[in-house]
Amino acid sequence: MSRVQLQCKNLQEFLRGLSPPTLDRLYGHPATCPAVFRELPGLAQAGIMRMLFLEQPLPQAAVGLWVKKEHSREQQQSQEVLLELQLWHPHTSRAPGVALHPNFPDRTQGPGKAWSDDTAPLGPDRHARDVPALDKYAEERWEVVLHFMVGSPSAAVSQDLAQLLVQAGLMKSEGGEPPCITSAGFQFLLLDTPAQLWFFILQYLRGGQLLPVISIPSQSHLGTLGDTRDSPWGHWGQFLGTFGVTVSPCPQRKSRRFYPTRLAIALASGTAGTSLGTSLGTSLGTALGTEPPGHGFILVETNYRSYAYTQLQVALIALFSELLYRFPNLVVAQVTRDSLQAAIANGITADQIIHFLRTRAHPVMAKQSPVLPPTITDQIRLWELERDRLRFSEGVLYNQFLSQVDFEVLRDHARALGVLVFENPARRLMVVTPAGHPDVKRFWKRQKHNG
Repeated sequence: MSRVQLQCKNLQEFLRGLSPPTLDRLYGHPATCPAVFRELPGLAQAGIMRMLFLEQPLPQAAVGLWVKKEHSREQQQSQEVLLELQLWHPHTSRAPGVALHPNFPDRTQGPGKAWSDDTAPLGPDRHARDVPALDKYAEERWEVVLHFMVGSPSAAVSQDLAQLLVQAGLMKSEGGEPPCITSAGFQFLLLDTPAQLWFFILQYLRGGQLLPVISIPSQSHLGTLGDTRDSPWGHWGQFLGTFGVTVSPCPQRKSRRFYPTRLAIALASGTAGTSLGTSLGTSLGTALGTEPPGHGFILVETNYRSYAYTQLQVALIALFSELLYRFPNLVVAQVTRDSLQAAIANGITADQIIHFLRTRAHPVMAKQSPVLPPTITDQIRLWELERDRLRFSEGVLYNQFLSQVDFEVLRDHARALGVLVFENPARRLMVVTPAGHPDVKRFWKRQKHNG
């Protein structure tokens, strides 16, 4: 049975869908260029750096000499990325070549213009936040969002965030009822936290201003955890605070000052290469995908029973398991056929569940190879296949043929066109696709007229 899969784009995929004038405007902002540069593949970054100080187009033949022949495929893929993002412009005046986007060198070579119009010093902060306070705030706000999505009665979010969840298709609200989670929302919950953050940002980009939103990764990256920054984002900066990406020291009054949390640092740095340490707790650190090895919290046995040492991700485990016991710091659950197929009916795939269990495995399990028992992974996939034994497709039924010859003539014509879905010669029944129905119908009318 077909299921609608959540489309979760990253920054590159989003930028590829923008028009050239919009990209030109984005690359004219000093914070956007470093953010886009950081998301490029390594060879694409090298291509930018090699052309940063060139004033003339570079021949294509010279570009081909940058790598060895065995890496020419990777080089070609990097060039395609740069051309799709309009960072390279093709030139054919004399010889085929490429040139760097004119705005890119100006925004990356020197200090350029200030990101904010107000460049006055911020001065000391009487409401300064230390690192433990930032960690606690980020953990609490992010977990509130996830618990709100699964319908926890104690979770409440701002009206703007609830509206964004509905607009993104993660939740739905009908007849004035409180929002409830959708199939796409179930899939969203099992994504890694950096992917979830990018999903939120790209959804906001559809209706908001591009420049302040895309500049968040670069501006956060230039700060360190606990440092205060000057925020030119306005309403967008306040919105980031609702799910723990930034903290305003005094939200009751308007302030240019903000503190990036670990969520903002992880968003800027990507999913790899950033050690969050242990201060944020295993739930958020593991969900970020950047927690050092050894901080998982789930043990899975071959009898389909799991033990989760967590207080905050119980709602996620309950998406595909039956909760058996719950203690202050331990949850015992069991993956059953009914619980897993209920999750699959909500749009969650077997691979997502296996990925969730594998990436959050307890250090004791993480030492094993494979991490999850094959009995568990195989059975989860088999239970998913049970729902895929039937395939539904639309069609047009042809029956009541007067003779077997008439049936075979029309069936053979439909088969030649590639529109035959089903046939039953014994009962003289056949089904064709809706798209092929007009052609088959015209052919049958001609046959009857000629007969």
